[in-house]
Amino acid sequence: MKHILFLFFSSFFFIVNAQEVAILKYSGGGDWYANPTAVPNLIAFTNKYCKTAINENPQAVAVNSEDIFNFPMLFLTGHGNILFSDDDAQNLKNYLISGGFLHISDNYGLDKFIRRELKKVFPNLAFQEIPSEHPIYHQSFKFSEGMPKIHEHDNKPAQGFGVFYEGRLVVFYDYETDLSDGWEDEIIHNNPKNVREKALQMGANIIEYAFKN
Repeated sequence: MKHILFLFFSSFFFIVNAQEVAILKYSGGGDWYANPTAVPNLIAFTNKYCKTAINENPQAVAVNSEDIFNFPMLFLTGHGNILFSDDDAQNLKNYLISGGFLHISDNYGLDKFIRRELKKVFPNLAFQEIPSEHPIYHQSFKFSEGMPKIHEHDNKPAQGFGVFYEGRLVVFYDYETDLSDGWEDEIIHNNPKNVREKALQMGANIIEYAFKN
């Protein structure tokens, strides 16, 4: 697992806690607060089955805040527009290239906006599909075929995409599957037990990978 890291940016030291996950707030009108039970449920599952000790009440942090440097992993979702200012994009880039990790979950309607805004963060980088043999699919839980399908959107296959900076995976994007819907309280989407379990297992893998790399 990651240890506490001390990072130096713009004349400030930032402490990255070893095991914390935060929800990323953004502008543009999209519902960054969607799926409120999802991340707490995922954290509880990961603590139980992967021997993590993550705070089960995750904080929400703004993309332009220095507070993002307190967390080794950020989670972003929503259904609508996302808008990063130049300061937002620079702050997020500094975070990611310093060892941070961002997981994006494609809540229906997010795709065209997140692809556009991440180009502000990394103008010269693009999403690459993550092959099924990548370690993110082979942590405590094994997904030999890659990203599991949780929810149907447009009759497209589930995919995992990533942004790599100097060879390190810094952004992971679950697309056409909506993992975070599968993490929510069972009553919300009435997912079958096996589908919900797959979603939680894949989410736990993402956390494990983010903490180790």
